[in-house]
Amino acid sequence: MTRDEIVSLLRRRQSAWDAHDAAGMAAVYAETAVAISPTGGVLEGRDEIERINRTWFTAFPDVTWRSDDIIVDGDRVVEVVQFSGTHAGDFFGVPATGRHVDVQMVMVMTLVGGRIAEERRIYDFTGFLVQVGVLKAKPVA
Repeated sequence: MTRDEIVSLLRRRQSAWDAHDAAGMAAVYAETAVAISPTGGVLEGRDEIERINRTWFTAFPDVTWRSDDIIVDGDRVVEVVQFSGTHAGDFFGVPATGRHVDVQMVMVMTLVGGRIAEERRIYDFTGFLVQVGVLKAKPVA
């Protein structure tokens, strides 16, 4: 894929995210894609990726996603994104807290056949849990 084709693929995913369309987001992944995530673990297949996206949209109904940077090296892509939203629904057994989160995430992807075949989602999961209120952090004196 060319850089323009890759950016177009990621823009389609962005549009689906903006519409909170879990199926539309999953459509940019290969049928047998694997996504590795701190929250979802190892997700195998497009249906599991769709399911985890639906979980995010339910738990954070106002969630936004902003792409800050895209680095392309052949079939490998790194995207830096910022997502934010309010924890307003159950999230992996944690009831809504009403707290706002802002998280920067890096996704390392491998593309095959015009779709995402593998994706590693890297972010500060502990910091995310502190923002949601699951973990408490002592301020540094």
